[in-house]
Amino acid sequence: MENLEQTNEQVQELIQTAYTLGMSYGPKVVLALLTLIIGLWLINKFIRGLNSNLTSKVDATLGSFVSSIFSVILKMVLLISVASMVGIETTSFIAVLGAAGLAVGLALQGSLSNFAGGVVILIFKPFKVGDLIEAQGYIATVSEIQIFNTILKTADNRVVIIPNGALSSSSMVNINQESTRRVDLLFGIGYSDNIDKAKSILESLAAKDTRVLKEPAPMFVVSELADSSVNFTVRLWVNTADYWGVFFDMHENVKKEFDAQGISIPFPQQDVHMHQVA
Repeated sequence: MENLEQTNEQVQELIQTAYTLGMSYGPKVVLALLTLIIGLWLINKFIRGLNSNLTSKVDATLGSFVSSIFSVILKMVLLISVASMVGIETTSFIAVLGAAGLAVGLALQGSLSNFAGGVVILIFKPFKVGDLIEAQGYIATVSEIQIFNTILKTADNRVVIIPNGALSSSSMVNINQESTRRVDLLFGIGYSDNIDKAKSILESLAAKDTRVLKEPAPMFVVSELADSSVNFTVRLWVNTADYWGVFFDMHENVKKEFDAQGISIPFPQQDVHMHQVA
C-alpha cells in the first residue's frame, strides 16, 4: 500500500514537473516553430527573387552561386535565433562558427579573391565573351568567364586560364571594344628617292582600299630621317574587324607598288674602311 502511494506521489510530481515545463517552454517552442517556418518561407522567397535578379544581370552560374551562399548564411542565422528563443545557449556555438569561418577564410584566401574578382568582372563588364584583350602578357580572345577564372584563347588556338583576382586588379587592354581602330604603319624609302612620289603612292593605295575609313582622315607624314632611310608614318582608321586585313595587305601592296614605281626600300648599311699598314 505504501509503495502504491509513493508511486502515485512520484507520478503526480512528474505530471506537475511536465506541466510546469510545458507552461514555461511550450509557448517558446511554439513561437520558435512558427518563427522557423515563417523564416524559412521568407528566406526561400528572398533567395528566389535574388537568384532571378542576378541571373538577368550577371552570369547564371555566378547568380546561382551567390544565391546559395546567401541561403546558407540566412538559414544559419535563423537557426541560431530559433535556438536562442527556446533557451539554448548560443554564445559558444557562435564562437565556434566564427573560428571555423575564419579558418576557412584564411585557407581559401586566394579562391575568395578570385571569386570577388569574378563578381567585379561580371558586374562592371570591362570585357565580355568574344572580346580581344591584352592581359597578363597575353593577347587573346575571351572564351569563357567563370566564377574563379577567365578562359582565353590565343590566335594559335592555345587556351590560357587567368585567375579573376589577378585579372580584375591589374591593367588590361580591351582591344576590340570600340567599333573602329587605327592602323599604324611605318615605311622607309631611300634618301635618293622622291619623297612626293612615295607619298603619292601611299595615298593612292589607301584610297583604293574600301576598308579604310574617310573619317578620321588618313595621315601620311615623314616621321624620321633614319640612318639608312627616310621613314613615312601612315595612320589609317578602319572598322575593328578589318584591322589585320588592312595591316597585312598594305605592307604587301606597298612593297609591290614601290618596286613597280622604282622606289627603293633600303636596309641597314654600314661602311667599312680598311687601312693597310706598311
